[in-house]
Parts: sequence; C-alpha cells; structure tokens
Amino acid sequence: MSFEGKTVLVTGGTSGIGRAAAGQFGSAGAQVIVTGRDQTRGREVVDTIESGGGQARFIAADLAAPGGAQQLAQAAGQVDVLVNNAGVFPFGPSHEIAIDDVKAALDFNVVAPFTLVAALVPGMVQRGSGAIVNVSTMVASFGLPGMSAYGASKAALELLTKAWAAEYGPAGVRVNAVAPGPTRTPGTEPMGDGIDQLAATLPLGRAADAQEIASTIVFLASDEASFVNGAILPVDGGRVAV
Repeated sequence: MSFEGKTVLVTGGTSGIGRAAAGQFGSAGAQVIVTGRDQTRGREVVDTIESGGGQARFIAADLAAPGGAQQLAQAAGQVDVLVNNAGVFPFGPSHEIAIDDVKAALDFNVVAPFTLVAALVPGMVQRGSGAIVNVSTMVASFGLPGMSAYGASKAALELLTKAWAAEYGPAGVRVNAVAPGPTRTPGTEPMGDGIDQLAATLPLGRAADAQEIASTIVFLASDEASFVNGAILPVDGGRVAV
C-alpha cells in the first residue's frame, strides 16, 4: 500500500492506536499530520516517523476545547485522509458517571469528528477523492456494563460513518470505521485486569496490539479498499461471531 503524495491527519496520534497508525502511514509514504495535546509525545512520534524516512509534522490540538476541532482543521490545510481516532473513555456504572463526563464523551467522540469532517470533506469532494476512517469500538453494537456512555458515543459515530458514506461516496470520498475489541493502549490501562477478563471472552482469547488495529485503519484508507464504503469493520478477535 502506498500513500505517496497524500496527506493523512491522525487525531490522537501521540499514543496507542493513533500512534501506531501514524507510524504505518509514514512508512507507506504519506505526509502525516500528528495531533494531540502533549507536544513532547507529539515530537517523539514525528521523530520516529522521520527517522524511518517518512514525513510528518505535529499540530498541538485540544479537541475538548471550544473551537479546538475547527482550529485543527484550519491548521492542517488540505487533507486526503482523515482518521478520527482521538476519544475519551468514561468507564463505570451509569449512576456513578457524572453528567459532565457524559457530555464530554459526546463532545469529544461525536461533535469533534463531525466538526473535522464538515471542515475537511469539502476539499476532498472538490478534488474528487478522499478517505475518512473513524475509530469506534465493539461495545457500540452491544450492551456491556460500565461502558454505557462510551458505547453510546461510538454508536453515534458509527451512524455518522454510514450517513457520511451515503452523502460523500458519490463524490469519491469513502467513509468507513473500525470497531476494535479490547486493545492494549495507555487509554485502556485504567481497566487493569478487566481488559484480560474481557479478552478471555473472545474466540481468539487475547487482547489486540495497537498495531493490529492500525493495520486495518491503513487498509481502509488505502486504494486496496477502493470499493469499501460505509463499512463498520470489526477488529475484535471474533467477538462479533459469538
């Protein structure tokens, strides 16, 4: 897969799945725009990509801040591939989750991607090509105790994936999503042993590595997936089958 001559924007690209995806896009020849709140980690990701012969730059962005997503879109400029990876993960019983945390999950996981797509997709439409990959979760499609707010926000993102695919597919812009199962990242560390317990319910019986999810993201964004549009691709170790 080659992304030569293409600019790829990866939100939440300083750690976990986003960092892995940024690295893979860089290795495939893309000009990678890495975003996140931590400039030190962002610089580390850029240095890693450039040391491997790739091209990258970092844009500090706080998608939770008012106007943060719009400012990121303006700073990024022309983008050929958008990966909406950044997210927040409010865990716990619904009656124990603060309403402010629920609102934050919706703002970060739904409103921010919506804002970025609204800002960047017109340029893709004008050029007649582009790809958007949204990062969802397997718990967007079934109920799991402790993940109501997170799952609901990602279920909304999956509906947006289908709506955008229908809206912009005719103009040559493909929109798809990945729905990972339990994956070892800094973001899932607060789950502790819970991630192993969840992984044990999967047919493959283990948690994913971030690189495995990233490979699927890169595939969906590539020309090899040129006839894939509006898909929610499970990357969940077979959980979808049971």
